[in-house]
Amino acid sequence: MRKTPNYSLIFGCALTALMVSVIVIGYFWTPFDPDTMSTSSKSMPPNSVHLLGTDNFGRDILSRIMEGAGTTLLIAFLAVSIGALVGTLIGGLTGYFGGHADEIIMRINDAVTAFPSILLALVVITITGNGKTNIIIVLGILFIPSFARVIRGEFVKQRNMDYVKNAKLMGVSNMRIIFVHILPNIATVLLSSIAIGFNNAVLAEASMSYLGVGVKPTESASLGRMLLDSQAYLFSAPWQALSAGFSISILILGFALISEGLGYRPTWRPAAKRRRKADA
Repeated sequence: MRKTPNYSLIFGCALTALMVSVIVIGYFWTPFDPDTMSTSSKSMPPNSVHLLGTDNFGRDILSRIMEGAGTTLLIAFLAVSIGALVGTLIGGLTGYFGGHADEIIMRINDAVTAFPSILLALVVITITGNGKTNIIIVLGILFIPSFARVIRGEFVKQRNMDYVKNAKLMGVSNMRIIFVHILPNIATVLLSSIAIGFNNAVLAEASMSYLGVGVKPTESASLGRMLLDSQAYLFSAPWQALSAGFSISILILGFALISEGLGYRPTWRPAAKRRRKADA
């Protein structure tokens, strides 16, 4: 018997590694300056010099995607980190101890999650102003309830398991049970939630930048902003929108496949029988 390969995790890691490699290279080197404009190179189609063409300002699209994907991934990483750390702490404590505090916090959780996260983010960003710092803080806070709910559910299931009861009988402290015993046992669920969080964060940042309330044009390139700038040239210069849209799709698909792969349960199938050589 042998296990079927986890293709979702394999392809997801491959796509994500591809984009991360492009981003890392972009931090140290780009074919052209992403912000340099050239009137003589406006709206050039892909060629041997500009592999993905240029935009309506003559800027190299490949260089801007390398910078913009890095901006999007950085925002997603920091926002998900805030949501995961705070949400795991809240969900773990409330799920383990329960009581009135658990009920109150979960009702607040329900009230926040009753509204679409993107809509709440747009409202808050409109009030506080756009920019990378504000987007990271707003998305991080909005991700807290989803992480808290998932982690709380896992802790509620785990707190009644035999290994937790045995640890309590042996006099192990509650904090040690939470962080040393239970948390490692739900690591797969947490990692899957983080992958979904990355997926949502990339989509949220791209959506807000596309709507003009995301990353400021003066801060750095952004994939969502590139889509916004290219929509007027969708038919005359389609490579502008296709390049940015394809990059966003790869990022989202990669994290989605990783999340699916982390929840994969292998199936077993009979190993192929080796053919025996016929006797001479």
